[in-house]
Amino acid sequence: MFNTDSFSLKGKTAFITGASYGIGFAIATAFAKYGAKIVFNDIKPELVEKGLAAYKEQGITAYGYVCDVTDEAQVAETVAKIEKEVGTVDILVNNAGIIKRIPMIEMSAAEFRQVIDVDLNAPFIVSKAVIPGMIKNGHGKIINICSMMSELGRETVSAYAAAKGGLKMLTRNICSEYGHANIQCNGIGPGYIETPQTAPLRERQADGSRHPFDAFIVAKTPAERWGTTEDLMGPAVFLASDASNFVNGHVLYVDGGILAYIGKQP
Repeated sequence: MFNTDSFSLKGKTAFITGASYGIGFAIATAFAKYGAKIVFNDIKPELVEKGLAAYKEQGITAYGYVCDVTDEAQVAETVAKIEKEVGTVDILVNNAGIIKRIPMIEMSAAEFRQVIDVDLNAPFIVSKAVIPGMIKNGHGKIINICSMMSELGRETVSAYAAAKGGLKMLTRNICSEYGHANIQCNGIGPGYIETPQTAPLRERQADGSRHPFDAFIVAKTPAERWGTTEDLMGPAVFLASDASNFVNGHVLYVDGGILAYIGKQP
């Protein structure tokens, strides 16, 4: 019989990378409401402090660490601190990421490598650091923040699409390699989400009309709206909880239906 307590995260330690704000912060907030202890990192001390203040404002006790997730030594040191000061990581969300919108022939190899480093190498590095503890404990949940660009291409995002496509396959491979250890690795693929970073793309024009990109996204989305960070909370809790114990190697697209839709006839 299905147990409604399967969605509880009580007693679990959740490490969400880059969760000072935005999607990571929203997911961490949801985890806290379901009982998890929240750990996050950011690359700059001021961002960690900002995040700690934001969690405190929500009534959440969070543990923040300064760590560059692309630095294997820093990650190993940080995970060791988390295990000593908070507890073994039960849930990992590889959320930290960047995007550079540059036409491919104008993009330098260094810029391409930077995106790959943050969006693909870092999830490998952090997952590698927490998996031994998960194996020892006999369970673990890893959630990779993928993207619709794990499935689609678009102009100016060659590095991002390559990284997110690789992250989809890393998700499947972690499942394949460590499923026997009761570790479930899945992805969430957000659609276009309302965040401070996307706010300029949603501003009304001087004549009251939609921004061209805003109009494009709404027309391409069966839900006819942008997603919110709250739309990602339920899927994240599901994938972090015992309710998803037989879900592994899957990417759950939270996109309002974009990937299922060919678009309206002109």
